[in-house]
Amino acid sequence: MILRLIVGRLAMLVVTLAVASLAIYGALYLAPGNPATLLAGGHATQGELALISRQLQLDEPFVVRYWHWLDGLLHGNLGESFVYREPVASLLAPRAVNTVFLVLYAAVIIIVGGLGLGLLGALFKRVGTGVTVLTSVGLATPSFVAAIILITLFAVDWKIFPVFGGGAGFVDRLDHLTLPAVALALSWLAYTSQLAKTAIQGELGKEHVETAKGRGIKRRHIVSRHLLRNAMIPITTVSGITIAGLIAGDVVVEQAFGVNGLGSFLVDAALDKDFASVQAVALILVTTFVVVNAIVDVWSLFLDPRLRTRRV
Repeated sequence: MILRLIVGRLAMLVVTLAVASLAIYGALYLAPGNPATLLAGGHATQGELALISRQLQLDEPFVVRYWHWLDGLLHGNLGESFVYREPVASLLAPRAVNTVFLVLYAAVIIIVGGLGLGLLGALFKRVGTGVTVLTSVGLATPSFVAAIILITLFAVDWKIFPVFGGGAGFVDRLDHLTLPAVALALSWLAYTSQLAKTAIQGELGKEHVETAKGRGIKRRHIVSRHLLRNAMIPITTVSGITIAGLIAGDVVVEQAFGVNGLGSFLVDAALDKDFASVQAVALILVTTFVVVNAIVDVWSLFLDPRLRTRRV
């Protein structure tokens, strides 16, 4: 039964990625502007533009160009940058490290901080009021506003963290990406905290928790075995949305903190009309989002057996 559901999810994943690749390539194909004009510097003759278009296969029909691009993707070839005249894969590799590190760092902050605040807010009523106020402020604070506040306080005034770049090496990268990770995670941390608080409060009055209390089981065991375990089900379910939010907000945060990652590279490539780079980064981000959602969906089936019966 589970195997059939997993196969179904994988089939949907393949179809989604195929549609996404067509949409991404088609959108850039229809976008105004000609890469040949950009490469020629704006002062080329029509003959020179035609020669560049033939060399880059820009004069071929849409279906042919899309098939060449898709065939290259299936063979691990992301194309060649029109601007840098280098393989796109070699341009993305060092930048992908910063982006992956930043997103994972923010995800850890969200999970650990969200569960911690939610647990404190659910177990202690006085703390719960403060958690509700803080998370409401966090939800209302966009990532670029959080970035400005964090830079002003922790980089300019108190000079605790660096404000520019992604660092080199694990410790240095951890130092450089702390403020970007906090800015990226803030609104999702607040959302996860409220979700965890509500879920844990809902578990507190259930029969199995009251039975555990009556049997004299230690509070920490009740929290770990009953409260947190059941509260993780709704949090896991929305984690796919959280990843989507991190990927979308990553572009703004990388620009604000000067992090040389995929998000900032996507913005620069779009401004330079570097179609091959834009297509590659967009497809990577969409693929990451779709794959993560598929993994979360399958994991939810194992975490909550009730979902398996509903989907049969």
